[in-house]
Amino acid sequence: MKPLLLFPLLIIFGAIQTLSMAPYNFWLLGPISIFLILLMSGLLDPKLPLTIRKSAIYGWLVGFGLFASGASWIYVSINTYGNAPPILAGILTFIFVAGLGLFHALVFALFAWLKNDNWTLNALTFSGLWLLGDGLRSVFLTGFPWLFLGDAHLASPLTDWIPVIGAYGVTFIVVLTGGVMSLITSMPSMPMKKYLVSGLIVIWLGGTALNAIDWTEDTGESLSVAMIQSNIPQQLKWSSAQKPKTIDLLINTTKEHYDKDLIIWPETALPILYSQAVPLLKALGKEAADSNTSIITGIPYQAWDRKARRSIMHNSVISFGTGSGINHKQKLVPFGEYVPLQQYLRGLIAFFDLPMSNFQKGDANQALLTAGNYHFAPFICYEVVYADFVAQRAENADFLLTISNDSWFGKSIGPLQHLALAQVRALENGRYMLRSTNNGVTAIINEKGHIIARAEQFILTTLTGEVKIIKGETPYTRFGSSPIFSFACFLVLIALMSRIKALRGSTPA
Repeated sequence: MKPLLLFPLLIIFGAIQTLSMAPYNFWLLGPISIFLILLMSGLLDPKLPLTIRKSAIYGWLVGFGLFASGASWIYVSINTYGNAPPILAGILTFIFVAGLGLFHALVFALFAWLKNDNWTLNALTFSGLWLLGDGLRSVFLTGFPWLFLGDAHLASPLTDWIPVIGAYGVTFIVVLTGGVMSLITSMPSMPMKKYLVSGLIVIWLGGTALNAIDWTEDTGESLSVAMIQSNIPQQLKWSSAQKPKTIDLLINTTKEHYDKDLIIWPETALPILYSQAVPLLKALGKEAADSNTSIITGIPYQAWDRKARRSIMHNSVISFGTGSGINHKQKLVPFGEYVPLQQYLRGLIAFFDLPMSNFQKGDANQALLTAGNYHFAPFICYEVVYADFVAQRAENADFLLTISNDSWFGKSIGPLQHLALAQVRALENGRYMLRSTNNGVTAIINEKGHIIARAEQFILTTLTGEVKIIKGETPYTRFGSSPIFSFACFLVLIALMSRIKALRGSTPA
């Protein structure tokens, strides 16, 4: 196919993947997108010559289509809340999504180099490389583990694979499905056809069969909970005039719910430093303890760094009343919570000088927090999108909690994608997940990833309900993503050995 037609089609096929995920949830478009990409580009065809450069362009176009559509909410953060003019915000957003597209370019380029004359091995290699590309994107710099194909399967025949192999593993299945569909279409008389189709049927039906297995157990214990959605406009959050109003709102609303076991405020709900809030927290904590209630809140925390000999800031979450403990956020958002190369970027535009954009990450392996007699794993905003990070902390937790301030994304699809990722984490680990936000979506998610209660977005409200205490481990909690990534590496290694063998065979004696 001529580039004039193929190039825009690849962007469209990449964008189709966004429709497979929240809030659209047309999960079938995931494998269909891969099928169309491979079919129209002829990427798997051993007879079709494909240079590394051309393959990289194909991959970048697919990635650009995915991120330009799926991460469009970045523009809202930069323009509306970063005060960047529309043109500048558009340029910065383009740079962001274009940069993310390079991960797909790398995957496609490596595949072009490893490609051999075996159709089946090509499909497996491509699936393995796609997964490894997602893994690299999850850890490079601070990582962007967002918009993975497996995240779309909260309600599909593959759903019950998620507690076993995680969203990463389901991503591999989705890509392989698209690859096999491409092989069947391109090679109708292929000898391996019936085995490939049979294998896919087993995998997809196997997901349905796994529904009968309960990896974790409901203990019969529960906590009553109230989550305050304060709905403070982002533009006013840190203003001097708004701070006392916010504090009064939180205190007065909290006192209405002392009959609950647990009261939760969202990320940085208190717009003052922890050191400034100590008298308030002590007084409120005593009232809560007398009512046998725990209070959890996000709060900025100032500490002294002995090594650097300077004061540093943390984005933190604390539990008090009948609860205890403090956790400092470990997975920071670039530009939102810290500015890379800040010595060069600070002061250039308002976006690089956002309030509270100078946080430092907390130490690894921080202790879980408590609420009464129960332990919970807290995740501040962006942290909940890191699958293995959540799994490591979920192992000894009675329930999971994520606090967030998605006001940065306005009325875009960003908050709804964020909510779906919290659902995936709950399903992966077989634990209830409480999600407390400033303006939505505040929700209670059960161990199957289902939303059992949610608050309306963009209003002041309090969501009440119960969190059940779950015991036991899912396979994913125990092993994380290591098995599926090891398998992907194994497939790529086989392709590499085949490539080396072919190169040696073509070398003149």
